[in-house]
Amino acid sequence: MSAVIPFEIFFDLIFVFTLTRIVAFMGKPPDPVAMGRGLLLLMLLWLAWSGYLWLGNQTRVDLPPVRLAVLTAMAGLFIAALVMPAAWTEGPGLDGPMLLALSYVLLRAVTLTFYYWVSEPTLRRRLRGFAAASVLAWVPLLIGAGYGGWVQTGLWVLAFVIEIGGYRGVVHTRLGGWPLHSPEYFVERHGLILIIALGESFLAAGVGVGVGTMVTRPPVLAAAVIGFVLIACLFTVHFDRVSPVAQQALLRAHDEQRDRIAMDAYSLGHLPLLAGVIYTALGFENVLALLSAGDEPGGQPLGWPGAVALYGGTSLYLLSTLLVRRLSGCDGRFVHLLVSVVPLLLLPVGRSLPALAAIGLLAAYMVAVAMLPRTEPAPTAQRHGRPGAVDR
Repeated sequence: MSAVIPFEIFFDLIFVFTLTRIVAFMGKPPDPVAMGRGLLLLMLLWLAWSGYLWLGNQTRVDLPPVRLAVLTAMAGLFIAALVMPAAWTEGPGLDGPMLLALSYVLLRAVTLTFYYWVSEPTLRRRLRGFAAASVLAWVPLLIGAGYGGWVQTGLWVLAFVIEIGGYRGVVHTRLGGWPLHSPEYFVERHGLILIIALGESFLAAGVGVGVGTMVTRPPVLAAAVIGFVLIACLFTVHFDRVSPVAQQALLRAHDEQRDRIAMDAYSLGHLPLLAGVIYTALGFENVLALLSAGDEPGGQPLGWPGAVALYGGTSLYLLSTLLVRRLSGCDGRFVHLLVSVVPLLLLPVGRSLPALAAIGLLAAYMVAVAMLPRTEPAPTAQRHGRPGAVDR
């Protein structure tokens, strides 16, 4: 059974670059409307990325002519990343919203075409049902790009609802779902995308704030180190406690149950994990921006959008780890839920503190969470494939 190939990691790097551009789109300082629209962009792009993961589950994407088509889609994704900050803005040159919409259509069209090409007849029937819903979603997407403003927002929400309805409702509920050939590949690919997102989103937040010569100031350096500690804690909570449990559940499952866990816990359950990473990185960027302004040693207090991004993003990440456990068939405990909502309870306190103290408080809490004793033994992965599965 082959692992994730370098070409797929190359694709994932472009995708995560797009995520960092979503952080840039949401602004400095963060804006509530832009934060909501950024989440919408993430949801649409995640659906597009998931399609390529399922394609990689079906066949190797580095073989011609699939490789050439995926490279074309990657170029479209790169263009989408470049125009991301202008996703709702009319400016000089080509129209940003329309370029973004066309890039998304290109991503989906390539996936659907080659997934259909490499599939057996039974799976092609499911793909035809999903493709109909996906193509229908392109209509409000393109119309919304032409109108802009709140009309664009509403129509793009509609496009996502149609896409997710076809993805989760039509295919999974009525047609039997997507067949999972390689659980190990599926786990590894999701793990890699989350690791890259954790690292690159926070790094981009630090670089994007433009601290310049202010980076040598002790408060700015202190905030950078605290942000690094926060990243490490987020990594530890998921990859030391949740990911092994979800992986074991996927490897032990068979047939339809395995397909369901792959779609629910991974293809859908990892979306809010990434959203939590992006929002926390946005809050971190806001902290660095306030400290680099140099008005006060500890920085001005975070505004409500920045505090919600920092504390709410962390809470969303923790809650998403519970969701992944639950969708994998593993029951959580009440203490897990309590630990996940504490950052929301701390939000008013963090809002009133100087920026450096606010991120310090959150990081101290996450260190305590990461050091909590395990409530269950670490599982040992058991590798077994589905009968008749084809190696990648």
